[in-house]
Amino acid sequence: MVLNREMTLHFLSSHKTTILTEWKERLKHLSDGYIEYFEEEIEKILNSLMKQLKNTDTNIDDMLKDLGEKISAGRVKQHLNMDMFFSITSTGRSIIIDQFLAYEAIKGELSAVIHQINAYFDKLIYFALSSYTDLKTKQVAEQYQLINPNHKDRLTLLGQMTSSFVHEFRNPLTSIMGFIQLLQAEQPEIKYLDIISKELDQLNYRITQFLNLSKRETDTTQIEIFPIAPLVDEVIEFLYPSILEVNASVSCNIEGEAQLAGSKEEFRQVLLNIILNALDVVTETPNPSIDISGSVASGFLTLNISNNGPKIPSEVLPSIFEPFITTKKRGTGLGLFVCKEIILKHQGTLTCHSTDFLTTFSIRVKTKS
Repeated sequence: MVLNREMTLHFLSSHKTTILTEWKERLKHLSDGYIEYFEEEIEKILNSLMKQLKNTDTNIDDMLKDLGEKISAGRVKQHLNMDMFFSITSTGRSIIIDQFLAYEAIKGELSAVIHQINAYFDKLIYFALSSYTDLKTKQVAEQYQLINPNHKDRLTLLGQMTSSFVHEFRNPLTSIMGFIQLLQAEQPEIKYLDIISKELDQLNYRITQFLNLSKRETDTTQIEIFPIAPLVDEVIEFLYPSILEVNASVSCNIEGEAQLAGSKEEFRQVLLNIILNALDVVTETPNPSIDISGSVASGFLTLNISNNGPKIPSEVLPSIFEPFITTKKRGTGLGLFVCKEIILKHQGTLTCHSTDFLTTFSIRVKTKS
């Protein structure tokens, strides 16, 4: 039996409100921030299906390819994955087919109608996924270009500018630090000199970090065997003024006396970067806290650094260690990238897990027996 397009189109037109209402109702479990976005998307999908039925001379592949590209582009822009798109289209397909199953007038042509609906949704998913994959591949390639060897000249210039800035900045900073030391020796009763001295030490260290980042890595890193627990204590003591500033509670519990083989200064940099990031994100959290725990099993140390700051968005989390990716307004997106590179160089792993209540960075490295 030949499919009656006019009858099918009339049915969809008359039941459009019912279909959209039920479809939107099933979206309520999704994030509130994207409800309107998804509602607009499903209206486009249903309107496109009706347009296909109305214009028999329209090339369905061209039309669906155009719609798929628009959907994928929107999702890349909104930092949304495609898994939710599959769920939305599957829900809509089921609702539309269920409506037709209850439509007595088209019982004889039901098989042809369902076939047409399935073909529509299958092609839409195919074109949207293909376009999304192409866009994400292009996006990754563009990010890679930022650190590609083709940009050596720009990175060299950045390094030269950084080096010049640091040396110019260090001259007055060294003088200030020297005078603070004199004041501490001559007039130890003056309040807050210890805090000022520690803050200047922090500033000097951060400048040094920035300078080291601009330099080309060499193979002259000094390898030594050192215990991890005292190093963590040193970093916490060094960051005490910053901890005091945000009134954060910091706890540390490292089991045993694990020792590592590698660059102690590089591990210090990893700990500083991760804990400083934690202090940045807990500033607006009630009862801010940072928990550091470590355990040894099967010759490996697992060091967890947790904070109760806001959750890292799920769309950002997979790329959190990539260069130039940051959730901070003034962040460079290089701190965690450097941490990851250091841990990888020491044949370890650095991962991140984030929930609504806790964000944990986990370092796993082999211990030195």
